[in-house]
Amino acid sequence: MRIMAETESPPVSKSETTEVKSQEVEGSEETKTDDKNDFFTKITNNDITGVSNDLTVGLAEVDMQDEHGMTALMHAAYRGNEKMCDILLDHGADVNGGSHNNGYTALHFAGLSGNAGLCQILLQKGANPMVKNSVGRTPAQMAAFVGNHNCVATINSFVDRKDVEYFAVPQGMETTPKLDPMCVSSLHNLIMQVNFHPVRVSLTVRKNAILITHLESVIKVLEQMAEREMKKGIETNEIAAFKMHCLAQTLKFLQLEVTTAAEGKDPVDSFIHKLLRCDSAGGIPEGLDRELRECVKSFPFIKTAVMQQLVANLAQLQIGEDPGAWSVIKSVVNGHKGFQDNDPCATCGEESNTKKCARCHYDGYCDQECQLVHWFVHKKYCKQKAAEHAKLQASQRESTKSK
Repeated sequence: MRIMAETESPPVSKSETTEVKSQEVEGSEETKTDDKNDFFTKITNNDITGVSNDLTVGLAEVDMQDEHGMTALMHAAYRGNEKMCDILLDHGADVNGGSHNNGYTALHFAGLSGNAGLCQILLQKGANPMVKNSVGRTPAQMAAFVGNHNCVATINSFVDRKDVEYFAVPQGMETTPKLDPMCVSSLHNLIMQVNFHPVRVSLTVRKNAILITHLESVIKVLEQMAEREMKKGIETNEIAAFKMHCLAQTLKFLQLEVTTAAEGKDPVDSFIHKLLRCDSAGGIPEGLDRELRECVKSFPFIKTAVMQQLVANLAQLQIGEDPGAWSVIKSVVNGHKGFQDNDPCATCGEESNTKKCARCHYDGYCDQECQLVHWFVHKKYCKQKAAEHAKLQASQRESTKSK
């Protein structure tokens, strides 16, 4: 009888070999599942170092999905974790990847998280803002549904810089571009500005002299960008098109002021004064209301949902009637707000970080520039409102003492 050497393997049957291989495969799959679960756990626990190491050494694939079709980027976006998303994107994560059970994308989750900065990052990386989930809602619509209006505004305001650069290069038979290349950055920043209130637009343009110098070509480019946006078919962003149209219209009114302004007068100041002139404290300036209504009236795409909503809402208000055209437009573009954290700037409508007039505590302003610009209106009632405020404080003190 032949004796088996110590180094030899014991003989096995074919069925035993198959069973061993099957066990090895199962073991391998279990290991992969464990690694995957461990990777997603690290994202949940904000273990940036662990996630980065796993991706670097190949222990995890950046676009692998969990049992719900969610990628690592989706998980990080759901938590509004910018740093984690940056790591995943640096390792090549597909910003539009995944096959979520309900059709959500990373941008949907970022909008739900309330992190507007993260929405901006994903959009700059190519996230598609027009993808609809299983209930037919885009990322902006989902953000509006949960009240994250800063995310709504960020998504709706996004325009790829390449869309502006297109006009800075001669096209077809053109010998010169439609837009001076020097204007690209300033114009793109203006378009991306969430607040497109006519006064805020005017103040921004004044700080960018290149736009004042090239107003005519800038207006034409904005009009053409709005038209190009409306020709994208199912990818059309009506809100973006309407916003660019409003920017063009505001600049047209400003251009008229530039051409007719008396020598030595600042045309931007003159234009802003026409917009803000108002006889009553806290009233709706009629000049602003008329200019905004003209923006709506001149939008050529009358069958769009945004246009029909604007017309229906504005038809219920007289010129100068509260809440005014700007509030209507803002609610349609950025989603209706049930409440506001603080009063908007009395000058430019900005809603963040406003501070009340130190004397009367009536009007709020986002910065000193806006306060100075609005002084010609505010000074008419500042003294009266200051007296009313002092009387109210005295009354409150007496009430507190009596308790």
